[in-house]
Amino acid sequence: MSSRRSSKKSQADTTTAETFTRKQQDNQQQSFPIVGMGASAGGLEAFRQLLSNLPNDTGMAFVLIQHLSPDHKSMLSEILSQATQMPVNEVEDGMVVEPNHVYVIPPNKNMAISKGVLKLTPRVKARGQYMTVDAFFFSLAEYGNRAIAVVLSGGDGDGTQGLQKIKEAGGITFAQCEDTAQISSMPNTAVASGYVDFILTPQEIASELVKISRHSYISHPSPGSTEKLPDNSEALSQIFSLLRITNGVDFSYYKPTTLKRRILRRMVLYHLERLEDYVRYLHDNPIEVNALYQDLLINVTNFFRDPEAFEALKTKVFPSIVNGRTPDSPIRIWVAGCSTGQEAYSLAMCLLEYLTVERINPPIQIFATDVNEQVIEKARNGIYKPSQIIDVSPARLQRFFIPVEEGYQISKPVRELCVFAKHNLMAEPPFSRLDLITCRNVLIYLGANVQKKLLRLFHYGLKPTGFLMLGTSETVGDFTKLFDLIDNKYKIYISNIVSERLSIDILTNQYPTATLTPQSEVSENANKDMELQKQADQIVLNQYTPAGVIVNYDLEIVQFRGQVSPYLEPMPGKASLNLLKMTKEVLRLELRSAIEQAKAQLTAVKKEDLQFRESDRLRFVRVDVIPFKPFAEEKHYFLILFVDTPFLEHPESLATTDRRGKSRREQLSLKQENILLKQELANTKEYLQSIIKEHQATNQNLKAANEEILSSNEELQSTNEELQTAKEEIQATNEELNTINDELQRRNAESIQASNDLQNVLSSINIPILILESDLRVRRFTPVAARIFNLIPTDVGRPLSDIKHNLNIRNLEQEILEVISTLNLKAQEVQDQDGHWYDLRIRPYKTSDNKIDGAVVVLVDIDTIKTRA
Repeated sequence: MSSRRSSKKSQADTTTAETFTRKQQDNQQQSFPIVGMGASAGGLEAFRQLLSNLPNDTGMAFVLIQHLSPDHKSMLSEILSQATQMPVNEVEDGMVVEPNHVYVIPPNKNMAISKGVLKLTPRVKARGQYMTVDAFFFSLAEYGNRAIAVVLSGGDGDGTQGLQKIKEAGGITFAQCEDTAQISSMPNTAVASGYVDFILTPQEIASELVKISRHSYISHPSPGSTEKLPDNSEALSQIFSLLRITNGVDFSYYKPTTLKRRILRRMVLYHLERLEDYVRYLHDNPIEVNALYQDLLINVTNFFRDPEAFEALKTKVFPSIVNGRTPDSPIRIWVAGCSTGQEAYSLAMCLLEYLTVERINPPIQIFATDVNEQVIEKARNGIYKPSQIIDVSPARLQRFFIPVEEGYQISKPVRELCVFAKHNLMAEPPFSRLDLITCRNVLIYLGANVQKKLLRLFHYGLKPTGFLMLGTSETVGDFTKLFDLIDNKYKIYISNIVSERLSIDILTNQYPTATLTPQSEVSENANKDMELQKQADQIVLNQYTPAGVIVNYDLEIVQFRGQVSPYLEPMPGKASLNLLKMTKEVLRLELRSAIEQAKAQLTAVKKEDLQFRESDRLRFVRVDVIPFKPFAEEKHYFLILFVDTPFLEHPESLATTDRRGKSRREQLSLKQENILLKQELANTKEYLQSIIKEHQATNQNLKAANEEILSSNEELQSTNEELQTAKEEIQATNEELNTINDELQRRNAESIQASNDLQNVLSSINIPILILESDLRVRRFTPVAARIFNLIPTDVGRPLSDIKHNLNIRNLEQEILEVISTLNLKAQEVQDQDGHWYDLRIRPYKTSDNKIDGAVVVLVDIDTIKTRA
């Protein structure tokens, strides 16, 4: 009798497992929307109203999560089955979700969904509260655009954080309006967070769900195959233009996949199928432009996200930052893309904790920026709901937070460390002299070209030994010369010193804009005034300012000013803008001398009474050489001005004679001519002296260069020898690696053979054997053991405590742990639920090196012996 019962049960278990697998495969092939509905007090009536207004063929599955009393059996499924024709089931662990079905959470359980299967776990508190709705919404977010979340009547903030996750993944969110909710705290908290798309009554939510179920965004076979938006279409260009004009952000630099998911999500809210229709809707409804902007910039953050990352900052970054810092030198940190401030405040708290332990108190400046002004305002207030501080430890909550009516506020000393400001990473200059920049999970939404520009920008803003922290899915890519990796898991880099000067590119917008506001008229008037002023200044410069040129340190002309044709003329041959090659020969010597003197002394130099003949007239010129430095990083420039003295009289007038018969030319003083000749001679000597000095300096430089070349040649020879040695070492290492690889392949083959042998042995043995790891996770089992312990192949790796076995023994896990700890064998007689007797033997699992790595549970069938006795 017992054997027949066991055989029937085994067949039933096999049938159940096959059904489970078949349903799972069906769900993977046929994807459908899943609607998660969360509620607390007053949620029963909201559930009934919503379900009673839903048809039976929406193609959606509905999962209801309510805070239920753990001490009483739930009658929720029976009550709700009277409100709908759809099947209503109380969830059991491992239940497969099907469309057009309603599933109700059982009491005292947390529930999650993965690949269409509902998983139940014991309910636990988070920060003193049961966040059952959030727990389910977090898992539901993996469904992306097929995840729909509804928050109904309730008395806490459960569900709000889950809405954020679902909206980020591209799902749709609802909340019950305040007027119809018996207890409005739960939906009101959700609405205040900004993560709710629809605020409706339960009846209206049902109607909207029916409309959404027919949209291609929801009903398409797979999330990744929805129709791709045209990247360069006129419609998309208009959307980018509207967003840029309204909010100053150009989304053309964002990744197309991110934009597609967000834009399609907005289209489904208004039941629009074509992108052109949505563009028309944006033009007719300016409020939607801002709503789309907020949707594209959805903010995903929380306190101490990836807690180990902040511990890595304490151990690898903060010690280097504070090392050798003077009391008046502030620690400067930039949090780029700070969202609602949790990242910046977490960093401030972490830094204060470190400085307290080290007993130092330097000034701290934390700049937190985001392109979204709304979230910046929330960050400045520093007020957060209880559901938003779940990840804050009680010690930090007591030290850095103050209870307020809305929840908790960051204490004033911490808020004063953080400066929040609106800042567009792609269009505005960075902060400078920074010790640390954190930009986590921002680059992943941007295109590759923008990422490269921002990485150069971050390097420009950091100190020579500053640090950069990115998100766990981000890297510096090809910029390994700019940054060295010091923590691969949490993507912490240190800045490198580079020889060349890096330029930072401020991105411009590539889409045309239209005039939408009166502000453009003001800009047009300002442009007219600037043009008038510019033309007036040009007239003054042309008529009253001496002619001249601006040359760089190498005497290349970079700008002409006024009419310089009397003094400069191009030379025959190859075109050149070198000043000395273009200057007239009679002025060249003096001009060269003046420039060399200005270079040496870095002061203005004048050369007066320089003369040259123009046609039949003699012309006198004064040359001014003025050095200046417009850019701090570059060499000096020189402004060369040519100032004329009046023309001398015409030669005919010079030929006239006075009463004594002597011409005016003859009356020129020999003394004056002598002074001019002496001045010319002195200038020539000065020029020759400068040539001699240049020649000596050139010889010295050539001698030093020759010595450097000889030294470099020796170094290159030494380097060549080292490279040759390194090549030989690499070859030897390669041989070793080949040997090791062969050995590993051989051992791998042996391991596969041993595994196959073991698998065949276990399959052939008609004895229940269960092999467990040291933490009681299932490692291997025989087919006979699968029936007794209710195991399936996918249970490998699961804890034994998660599996309900058929043995009548309460403390099996404790018995196994005792064997592992004491190394003492255990044996006892036990019965299964069918009354079948077994001899239970537990022994430790020993490895080849005699280490204990688990336990082996063996059941010997003694039912015949016990029955005869």
